[in-house]
Amino acid sequence: MSQLINKTKGFIADKVAHIQKPEADLTDVDLKHFSRESVTFDGKLDVSNPYSHSIPICQISFKLKSHDKVIGSGTVPDPGSLAAEQKTRLNVPVKVPYSILMDLARDVGADCDIDYCFEIGLTVDLPIIGNFTIPLSKNGELKLPSISDIF
Repeated sequence: MSQLINKTKGFIADKVAHIQKPEADLTDVDLKHFSRESVTFDGKLDVSNPYSHSIPICQISFKLKSHDKVIGSGTVPDPGSLAAEQKTRLNVPVKVPYSILMDLARDVGADCDIDYCFEIGLTVDLPIIGNFTIPLSKNGELKLPSISDIF
């Protein structure tokens, strides 16, 4: 009897391991908005859904880092769902207070950019499997607006 249970567990584990899962790609991070208090960056996340039905997104958790220091983090609860058999574009807004950006002034220097690492955990509710988190990370440079861009 225990051999049958072990074989059944192995069969189910093998089938679950080969089930298609959604794939995601963090395509870009841009400056979205700036005000007197903060700068808002916008991460663009493209997620492809291989299933013939929509998949609910539980949450998107994120961290924006510069030189291993977290400058913005949070979650986007219940951002909707992934369209069936399509790519869905999700925007992840990250608000960074100017006080933190001033700490990064050493990095900005003459070229007016910030080196960053944007980490995202996209949690979706898959049938049979349950909650599944897709980890993503992107490194790059954010160009800050110059004074002439502001005025």
